[in-house]
Amino acid sequence: MKRIVFATFGSLGDLHPYIAISQELVRRGHRPLIATFEEYRGAVGAAGIEFVPMRPSMSVFGDRTAMMERLIDPWRGPELMVREMFMPRLRDSYRDLADACRGADLLVTHPLTFAGPLLAHREGLRWASTALAPMTLFSAFDPPLFPAAPVLAWARKLGVAPYRWMFRIPRAMVRRWERPLREFRAELGLPATDAIAQFEGQFSPRLNLALFSPVLAAPQPDWPANTRVCGFPRYDGAPLDTRTHAELEAFLASGEPPIVFGLGSSAVMIAGDFWHGAIAATRNIGRRAILLTGKPPEDLGPLPRDVKAFQYLPYSAVFPRAAAIVHPGGIGTLAQALAAGRPQLIVPVAFDQPDNARRTAALGVARSLPFRKATAAAMARELSALLAVPDCASRAAAVGVTVAGEDGARVAANALEGICRTEARQIP
Repeated sequence: MKRIVFATFGSLGDLHPYIAISQELVRRGHRPLIATFEEYRGAVGAAGIEFVPMRPSMSVFGDRTAMMERLIDPWRGPELMVREMFMPRLRDSYRDLADACRGADLLVTHPLTFAGPLLAHREGLRWASTALAPMTLFSAFDPPLFPAAPVLAWARKLGVAPYRWMFRIPRAMVRRWERPLREFRAELGLPATDAIAQFEGQFSPRLNLALFSPVLAAPQPDWPANTRVCGFPRYDGAPLDTRTHAELEAFLASGEPPIVFGLGSSAVMIAGDFWHGAIAATRNIGRRAILLTGKPPEDLGPLPRDVKAFQYLPYSAVFPRAAAIVHPGGIGTLAQALAAGRPQLIVPVAFDQPDNARRTAALGVARSLPFRKATAAAMARELSALLAVPDCASRAAAVGVTVAGEDGARVAANALEGICRTEARQIP
């Protein structure tokens, strides 16, 4: 029986993969623990996993909607996240994580848990890192799409060497953001390093788990050493209650498969008029719709008979029943949408979403429309085009068979058990 600590920050898409792996480890007799925002205590506990709060709490960031509106800015958002949200609270995160790791056999980190690699180095902890989306691996051979640096998309066409040269610009910017981390590193007595925490510094030399499907990205020559592509570790939250299940089944049985609209756990905070646009779009093309609004359905006012709104549904309960799925392309939602095997319209907002949308569209199973351009007319046009492609549904179904057949939690648990069999507590 091993004590394995998972450290993560972010949205539910940054939490659910670790819950899935933890549940697999519990089934094998281990004692996993998740250290994350206090606000996720209930979600982690409901999944049967031990929880420890790790600062900062979301509450210190103020109004969550206002915060999200600032975070989605392609230029200022990433800097805000690093310089204003996490760097000033790095010491608090370190102390909380150090307490959580007492007696631990292994630490597993998310890219935003900057304290994790520091703790692993200083205490000689066994350490594994994770990448939830291909963008995190920053390959020059398979470059990601950065919302803040469209010029890098142009540089992709020039080859590996020119791309690497141009990539020095964002690296220099991020290095400035990480000055507090380098100062704290010196306080801890750790040697100076040129590694940037948000790039190569986040990866463990022992094991890096790529927690996404290989259908999105094949291994590249410049991926971190000892990277293991696991497939998606899918977890979908609490099951449906009896009443909601009955409402869903009744609506699905009353007509043709609907278009399902969901905005994940982040973009839903800045939905604005999106839901009314979704209603208008589906009425325009003569389709039924299910809206997963993240708030009480009555807030939308009276709905047409062919539209049903739910505050929450597990994606796995509704996505496979959809004619098409509309979502922003966050990696957790995308994992469920790909496994469902249905055509997708992706409306990326920020972060890794535009790159995820690009990769999914390249599979021939999706179209992409930026969230800021997702008007009723634009969504109607894109959905009509998506549903008119004769073999889109069959390609989506084939990809769905592949993704649904993966067991990312099992593969990741196998790899973590492999590290724990090592006798010595290796200093990374």
